[in-house]
Amino acid sequence: MYRLLYADEQGQMFDHGLAATGRTGDRLVEILEDDVIELPPGASLVLLPGSTPVGINKNGQFKLLEKAPGGGGPARAVGALLPQGYTRTLLPGYRRREDKPLPLLGYAAVAWRSGKIYVAAARTDDPDRWDPAHYNTRDLPRLVEDRLAAAPGNRVLGQLARCALEYSCFTAQNIFYTRWEGGLPVSPACNARCLGCISLQPAECCPSPQSRLTFRPSREDAVEVALHHLLHAPEGIISFGQGCEGEPSLAASDVAAVIGEVRRQTGHGTINMNSNAGYTRGVEQICEAGLDSIRVSLISAREEVYNAYYRPRDYTLADVARSIRTARSRGVYVSLNLLVLPGLNDREREIESLVHFIRENDVNKVQLRNLNIDPDYFWRRVSAEGEIFGILHLIEVLKNIPGLEVGNFSRPVTKK
Repeated sequence: MYRLLYADEQGQMFDHGLAATGRTGDRLVEILEDDVIELPPGASLVLLPGSTPVGINKNGQFKLLEKAPGGGGPARAVGALLPQGYTRTLLPGYRRREDKPLPLLGYAAVAWRSGKIYVAAARTDDPDRWDPAHYNTRDLPRLVEDRLAAAPGNRVLGQLARCALEYSCFTAQNIFYTRWEGGLPVSPACNARCLGCISLQPAECCPSPQSRLTFRPSREDAVEVALHHLLHAPEGIISFGQGCEGEPSLAASDVAAVIGEVRRQTGHGTINMNSNAGYTRGVEQICEAGLDSIRVSLISAREEVYNAYYRPRDYTLADVARSIRTARSRGVYVSLNLLVLPGLNDREREIESLVHFIRENDVNKVQLRNLNIDPDYFWRRVSAEGEIFGILHLIEVLKNIPGLEVGNFSRPVTKK
């Protein structure tokens, strides 16, 4: 039996004789062998504010654990935050004591057995390059300072420095480490109002964990950052469309000009764009300029679910599909950045629609991304139908699609 893991108000953790529970959709379930792995390196345990843990007693009944031992006040639910390379299979099992939404994090269920902590997750990619041990190192502030001194007045680098040091953004930090995938924010505007946007939140949701770009970078500054990274970073990738900005295709003329100038000077590295792909003309213009890959954000291939989450201003899911086909017709490698929430994407209708969308639009890869959002906040605004088969079943179905890659993050694209 996997035992309930919980904490007191001071954050001290305990295990309990109750069996551990997880959550899928709005349903509590017992945590079983297939659901969990040992807590991997780089994962962290967190308290869920205002949340009471739920376990299962010997009679198979769900039971709220309201008090910590020894009169230590209310018991608090515990979850885990996973490093990239792992996809959660269950949300934590709890009941809320507060109406205020949880912070925008990707909580996974945890449990205790035989002296070890387990988490409801599966390894779905090689996590090494995104292991937190490679980031926030002691020399990072010096690297940032040296780079800013070498390019005084570059506002893009200034923005990336803030993201690297204040928000611990890994793609921003890679710009200063000069390696792998580095971010290049360009667009302060967006054409969607996502429920789980990490840079701009409506008043009724939780505070955003970072601020959005407030200026339109010059092409010269963007070219300077991109060129330096692609010329010097091992397996370098430059990615437009970061968490600190809006939709890069809305700045298509600038992005296309940057790509054109960079490719005039070097063919090294991969130029990627993270996008909602709603503005097809902008995507087309950027692809024509020499984009190598595009990662398209998607939570569902069903329009009612898609619209409920993204709340697009002036585009439809059909436009997203059209943009993907436009990119593929120009030889651009297309990934879906699939926002995964147990109890949503693993429903029968969701899986069927997603498989059809992938095949119909010639998608190359699905990148699984744990959705950072309070599940209760989400389910009050989004509804889904159909039997729940589980995240592991969803992953198996995707892996059985001929020619489709499945993982968690972008990699360099081989030039044809």
